[in-house]
Amino acid sequence: MKDLNRKVGDMEYDGLITDLNPPVEVRGGVPAKMTAETEYKRGTILAINSVDNKLYILGTPGTTFTPHSVLCDDCVVGADADLNQAVYTAGCFHPEKVTVASGYTVKVADEDALRMRNIVFRLPQKEA
Repeated sequence: MKDLNRKVGDMEYDGLITDLNPPVEVRGGVPAKMTAETEYKRGTILAINSVDNKLYILGTPGTTFTPHSVLCDDCVVGADADLNQAVYTAGCFHPEKVTVASGYTVKVADEDALRMRNIVFRLPQKEA
C-alpha cells in the first residue's frame, strides 16, 4: 500500500504546449533512419514523405514532404533501423518552442497544412 504514495518522478514545464484546445493527441510515427545517428529534440516539426510514409524534419530537402506532426520526446534516430516514436498529431503549440531543419523557416503553407491536421500555434496567454 505504501507504493501508492511514493513519488515516481518530476516533470518540468517546458512551454511547448500552450493551450488545451484543440486537445492534444499522441500517436506513433516512424522517423526515417539516417546515414548517421541523429538526435531529434522534443518539439521538432516532422513532415511525412508520401513516397515511403516515413517522417523527416520539416525543411528536409525534397518535394514530397507534407507537414505532419510534432515530436513528443527527445530521441536518437539511428542508422540501422527505423524506430517508432510518439508524436503529437493534434494540439496547440508555442511557435517559438518548435524546431525545424537548420536554415528553414516555417511557411504559412506549412502552418495551414498543420492546421488541417488540428495542430495550431499560439503564444501563451499572459496571466492577469
